[in-house]
Amino acid sequence: VQLQASGGGLVQTGGSLRLSCAASGATFSNYALAWFRQAPGKEREVVAALRWNGARYAYADTVKGRFTISRDNAKKTVYLQMNSLNPEDTSVYYCAARSSWTTNWGAASEYDYWGQGTQVTVSS
Repeated sequence: VQLQASGGGLVQTGGSLRLSCAASGATFSNYALAWFRQAPGKEREVVAALRWNGARYAYADTVKGRFTISRDNAKKTVYLQMNSLNPEDTSVYYCAARSSWTTNWGAASEYDYWGQGTQVTVSS
């Protein structure tokens, strides 16, 4: 399984960005895919997760109502639409995958596959 994240950049407070994670190397129908982020000196934390077949969506409390995770089956791509960004959202964002949904979807240790990070910087 290969994951390729893209879409990061510099944005002002209140702005929006959409991250993409292109997935390949498997049939993803039952996979769980997630976005994590890690700021300097901090632990990696989950942002959002979904089950590829669409039956499960989950969000960290810090991003509920601002971020939306979605997927495009034809493109095998998972998106993270980020709105109302603030400086606390500044991090390197990673996409991750595992072969099935887990109730422990927020734990980085549960995921077997990781993409490279993409930097998101929100200026005040």
